[in-house]
Amino acid sequence: MSEILHSRILGEGTPLVILHGFLGMGDNWKTLANKYAENYQVHLVDQRNHGRSFHSDQFSLQLLVEDLWNYIEFHNLEKIHLLGHSMGGKVAMLFAAKYPQRLHKVIIADISPRKYPAHHQDILTALNAVDFKIQSSRKEIEEILEAYIPQHGVRQFLMKNITRVYKETFRYRFNLKSLTEDYQEITIGLSSEVVYDGETLFLRGDKSGYIGVEDEILINHHFSNAQIVTVKNSGHWLHADNPTDFYDEVVSFLGK
Repeated sequence: MSEILHSRILGEGTPLVILHGFLGMGDNWKTLANKYAENYQVHLVDQRNHGRSFHSDQFSLQLLVEDLWNYIEFHNLEKIHLLGHSMGGKVAMLFAAKYPQRLHKVIIADISPRKYPAHHQDILTALNAVDFKIQSSRKEIEEILEAYIPQHGVRQFLMKNITRVYKETFRYRFNLKSLTEDYQEITIGLSSEVVYDGETLFLRGDKSGYIGVEDEILINHHFSNAQIVTVKNSGHWLHADNPTDFYDEVVSFLGK
């Protein structure tokens, strides 16, 4: 039997499954999930090699799609709304094309179907520079990260993935070895035959470069029934930068 992804399930109603981005976890969405749970059964999923889900030497977008299928089958979810951010958005796109019959509506947060250049090298270098046998406190760990990552918000996002093993020993929740070795898997673009004609909402941050004007034609090729909405005052982590507008756009789209 396939291993089943860890999740936190909140509320009742039509299932709304949320897929986090690279190096994230479902708990990153907890605040918004509590609001969505007033009207939906929200599933905060940890994808493989992330959060509290299983670790594997194998990692690809296709495997993440199959993990999601296994999760939906295990929980007997007939049809779902699916929301994916960044890497999770790519998984949602591929899932929609392969299993359209299991979906009501799809929301893609700040990611396009195109191939992206590698851009997490500094973060991966920083994470691999930490030696938990030497750095035995959160302060010492963050000092190592700071040498490579000057942005406080990014460091705090990553620090949420550090968990205590023993009194003075820590580890990462994610499988850093696999995510480093297979990083190129999350940058790939969708092949031209990957298409979905169901209702789809693409949300992009107005300060983010992940979905540009040139991406709109590509999005409409893959998703013939898509609308693209810009969330003001937000970057790539638009759901954290402007949670109010993000929440309103999602609820409005799902309620139509």
